Amino acid sequence: MYSQLRNSRVKLSLGQIFWHEVGQGPNLVFLHGSWDDSNQWLKTIAYLHPYYHCFAPDLLGFGDSERPKMNYSIDLEVECLAQYLDTLNLRQVYLIGHSLGGWVATSYALKYPDRVQGLVLLAPEGVNTGLRGRWLAARWLTAQPPVAYWLLRSIYPIAKLFGGQTKIDELLKFRKQLIDAKVAMKLLFGRRRAAIKAELLDDKLSGLNTPLLLLQNSQAQ
Repeated sequence: MYSQLRNSRVKLSLGQIFWHEVGQGPNLVFLHGSWDDSNQWLKTIAYLHPYYHCFAPDLLGFGDSERPKMNYSIDLEVECLAQYLDTLNLRQVYLIGHSLGGWVATSYALKYPDRVQGLVLLAPEGVNTGLRGRWLAARWLTAQPPVAYWLLRSIYPIAKLFGGQTKIDELLKFRKQLIDAKVAMKLLFGRRRAAIKAELLDDKLSGLNTPLLLLQNSQAQ
């Protein structure tokens, strides 16, 4: 990795935050996706750092940031981001967010519009697209005892005979992601649906006046 990259930590009231930092110029803050951490952005900031001052933090509860035992929510992540940017005296930033990071970035821009110069969102979470189906699937896959896992493993040999194992592979992979990324699971699927719905962006986007670039893969869920 390029020698200018700095890895740092700062203690906030909500917990310790880890981040990568490099470059100089306009401030770009990169927020990672649901199943990733700040390392997701290393190749991107390697390309951009000659032109921009790049910051890539691990969200609270992810990567090398602290994982305090608390009730995680998007509002909590927004407050932590605000504390982080205040501590670094970053008053004007561009936010780039993928998936969960896009949800946090947009929520931050809605709450602090004067502090965000622009948004770049890559397949953001936080819109009510298939929420109920995904919420129910996640609950089913991670329920205890693990009936879903036992069922999927038991029918796998039969499904393989008929070429139908791909969907089971996808469900088992998704289940592993949910179990491994406990905070992401909590934020996206582990709370009451009413609590998640209250933080969705659908009814709030009309109040967003920040310049926005949205990139959405046609296969994004």
